[in-house]
Amino acid sequence: MADILPIPPRILHHQVGTRLRQLIVEGAIEPGRKLNERALAAELQVSRTPLREAIKMLAAEGLVELLPNRGAVAAQMSARDVADTFEVIAGLEGQSAELAAERITDAELNEIRALHFEMLAAHARRDLPTYYRLNATIHNQINAAARNPVLTQTYRTVNARLQALRFRSNFDDAKWMRAVQQHNRMIELLIARDGAQLRLLLIEHLEHKRDAVLDQMAGVAPTAAEAVPA
Repeated sequence: MADILPIPPRILHHQVGTRLRQLIVEGAIEPGRKLNERALAAELQVSRTPLREAIKMLAAEGLVELLPNRGAVAAQMSARDVADTFEVIAGLEGQSAELAAERITDAELNEIRALHFEMLAAHARRDLPTYYRLNATIHNQINAAARNPVLTQTYRTVNARLQALRFRSNFDDAKWMRAVQQHNRMIELLIARDGAQLRLLLIEHLEHKRDAVLDQMAGVAPTAAEAVPA
């Protein structure tokens, strides 16, 4: 019988980080909540060492804040922070889209189309976690197709802070459907290689997400507890 090899610490803390990121993005750990190391280590079935490394990794991404005398808490943004950050990400996504329309290969486009159809299936099932992961992958692949490493690094840095908020922007069913319709149009414009229109659409798409998040923060849109998919 083959020996069971231990998972290298570097790989383990990345795996823990992936799971912890999911808990924060999907709202299992709410903004402002303290990260209880003992409880999280038990839930994730790991020791505190890789957990602490994962927390540091998410702090570098902006999903976690390390506060004096409080320890690690899930990041919480003010309405001003949200508006400012979405303003930046809208510009970055718009630029990514315009460049991608010029530079994307047929193979990359086919992969994005396949992901899009999977995303539509997740939406039809009202499976928001799967929908969001596919949605985020599509946005990342459009950015990658722009073939600009500086743009990609900047995009990743800014977008990391918004993952949880982008997930929550779909709690309102009408706004979720509008996002799906905009993604349908994105695919059409990518196929047409219409960078100018795709840029405008991505900016509009992110502005709608910003508005959905700000409405929720103001208490005029569904919260996670109210938005359980049927």
